Amino acid sequence: MKPAYLEIGAPNDEQARAFFEKLFEWQFTPMENGGWFDTGEIKTGLHGKDDRPAIVVYFDVPNIEAAVAKVRQLGGTADNPTPEEPGFGRFSTCIDPQGVRFGLRQD
Repeated sequence: MKPAYLEIGAPNDEQARAFFEKLFEWQFTPMENGGWFDTGEIKTGLHGKDDRPAIVVYFDVPNIEAAVAKVRQLGGTADNPTPEEPGFGRFSTCIDPQGVRFGLRQD
């Protein structure tokens, strides 16, 4: 599976937005709970109020329910998949058995 989406979680989304806009010259599209950067290659979401700031990689999977089940079978944890977000797909945030955060995405 290939990386398909990045999510930037920051304590203050406005500060993070200004930083990444200036650093990479990305254009930002605001949405109800944050927004996303147009990086030209991969959508990169941004949200604030994250108590564990990080950039999380989401990997494309053909069947998100099957992938979530496999994560759980292998000893990881996975959120239930989100409803379809038009233009974005469905997501599940996961943690491997050692605590590494990553995500799954079905387009």
